Amino acid sequence: MTILLVTAPQGREGDAILELEWALEKVRVRGTDWKGVLLAETPLPKREALERLRNFETQAIQRVVPLDLIVPARREEIEKAVLELAEGIEGTFAVRARVRGNRRLSGRELEIGLGSLVVGRFGLKVNLGDPDYTLVVEVLGKKAGIGLVGRGELLRFDVVG
Repeated sequence: MTILLVTAPQGREGDAILELEWALEKVRVRGTDWKGVLLAETPLPKREALERLRNFETQAIQRVVPLDLIVPARREEIEKAVLELAEGIEGTFAVRARVRGNRRLSGRELEIGLGSLVVGRFGLKVNLGDPDYTLVVEVLGKKAGIGLVGRGELLRFDVVG
C-alpha cells in the first residue's frame, strides 16, 4: 500500500481527485481538514505510482509526497518513526517538516531535532541542497505522515490556480 500526500490549489481538490483516479486507476482519496491537502492510498508500489503521476499531464496536482508511515503527532512517535526509516540509508540526507493544525510542534524545531537525532544515531551527513534522501514529516493535526523520499521521488508540478 502506497500513501501519498497530494496538494492542489484551494477549490481544485475535486479536479485533483479525478486526476489521481485517472493516473493511478486503483486509488482511494480522502480530503483533510486543510484546503488543498489530500491523502491518497493505492495498492500500486511507490515507484509505479510516482512514475504514473510523473508522466501524467496534471492541471490540478501541485505536489505529491510519498509517505511510509502515519503516526500520532507526538514528538516521541515521530522520532521513533524517523529512526526506523533512516536505519538502512547510506549517503546524505535532509529533514523537511511541515506542520498544519498543531500548535505544540514547530516545523523548524522538528527539522533540527530530527536531523540531530539521525546524525547522532547513524552518523549520516546532512545535505540541505541536494540530499540523497529526504525524511519528510507532514503533520496534519493529530496525525503525522512520515516518509523516506529518495532523490526525484518528491513530485512538484506547475499548476495555475
